[in-house]
Amino acid sequence: MYTFLQQLRDIVGAANVYHQPEDCWPYGYDNSRRQHTPACVVLPEHHEQVMRIVALCYRQPLPLVARGLGTGTTGASVPVAGGVVLSTERMNRILSIDVANRMAVVQPGVTNQALQDALAEHGFFWPPDPTSAAYCTVGGNLAYNSAGPRAIKYGTPRENTLGLLAVTGTGASLRCGVYTTKGVVGYDLTRLLIGSEGTLAVITEATLKLTPLPETKTTLRASYRDIHSATRAVSAIMAQPVTPYVLEFLDGQAIEMIRNYAPSDLPVGAGALLMIEVDGSKAALHQAVADISRAATNEGLLEIRTAANDAEVKALWQTRKALSPALRTVAPKKINEDVVVPVSRIPELIDGLNQLAARHGITIINFGHAGNGNIHVNLLVDPDHAEQARAAEQCLNDVFDLVIRLQGTLSGEHGVGLEKKAFVGKELSPDVLAVMHGIKQVFDPGNILNPGKMFPDT
Repeated sequence: MYTFLQQLRDIVGAANVYHQPEDCWPYGYDNSRRQHTPACVVLPEHHEQVMRIVALCYRQPLPLVARGLGTGTTGASVPVAGGVVLSTERMNRILSIDVANRMAVVQPGVTNQALQDALAEHGFFWPPDPTSAAYCTVGGNLAYNSAGPRAIKYGTPRENTLGLLAVTGTGASLRCGVYTTKGVVGYDLTRLLIGSEGTLAVITEATLKLTPLPETKTTLRASYRDIHSATRAVSAIMAQPVTPYVLEFLDGQAIEMIRNYAPSDLPVGAGALLMIEVDGSKAALHQAVADISRAATNEGLLEIRTAANDAEVKALWQTRKALSPALRTVAPKKINEDVVVPVSRIPELIDGLNQLAARHGITIINFGHAGNGNIHVNLLVDPDHAEQARAAEQCLNDVFDLVIRLQGTLSGEHGVGLEKKAFVGKELSPDVLAVMHGIKQVFDPGNILNPGKMFPDT
């Protein structure tokens, strides 16, 4: 091990290699609360160093896990096989912002918020906006294909990334994609690497497609008698020409929890809530808001409110923002899954989840991105309590069966990692998994890149 550590030091310098357990421990966990301390941690600063590090691990061989800042929730960056953690935290430079061509080239360790702040000075933004934007990195966003609320209108990282520079599992350099908004030469390896959770290659640079900042936006809050009325409104909103910037959803259980936690101005009898934001030019926004409001109106609508100023925007969002602290107070170790179903089947999902909650004796709170059916299913349990943990495991299995029956998918943006790999076979056939194993073998013949993730154990 000493010789290996010395070789790492020769590549990045002694100050950028950790091997003492107390120094390595913080790099062994993410927001899934799983933990496994790596043998060592290396912090490169540029692409060529990453190539040499990966090649060294391939020759040993030693497992290597690429890591951003550890905000993921599925354990994808936890080094369960030990080995080396390659942290991208010092690869945090914005290499260029090309306003004329609406492009930016960045290293993977740049935080989402730092990127957005830099782009805003030029009148642009990068559409992916996870809740953890202040802390998560662009590399992590790409690894998970993490999007956030704006995906309903502007898409995910796959739609907003034109090219990548990466290092395969042998240490080979791979540049894929284009610097233009059109290009059909060869296979689309860029989209393949995005969402692969570091199992195929280590991303060292990304060419991002930028979007101009809107002139203005308006916030609306619509309250409904029940989930069925709210979902009909979502379908109607998404069927007319104006696509909202944000279309968020809370179910009746979430509303009840908010009422118990903090004062609320929601109308009596509200069983579902939609938070809507519309952006665009000042000249067209009034009509866009009118169109959205008309689509949101049905027989189950109790109230729709439109913010006239920043203070009212804050007031309308206060109900939604009260949910997170309420959940943390009631169940600080809750289980949060992010499933997706077709928008029209959201009521079936919520009804089914209510039945599962009663069957397993678990409170389930649901909210999320209604416009694309991406619902966050929160099981309010304590996983450290053996009986609750067993009930949660059984309930999760039934939740995923329900999602598949509704033509959904097991994850919209949190990824697979360790938490969902046992359930992947519910969605992907053996033939598909065999093709994925073949692709993994091509990119990473030594199986050193993030082993033990994404695939069901065999």
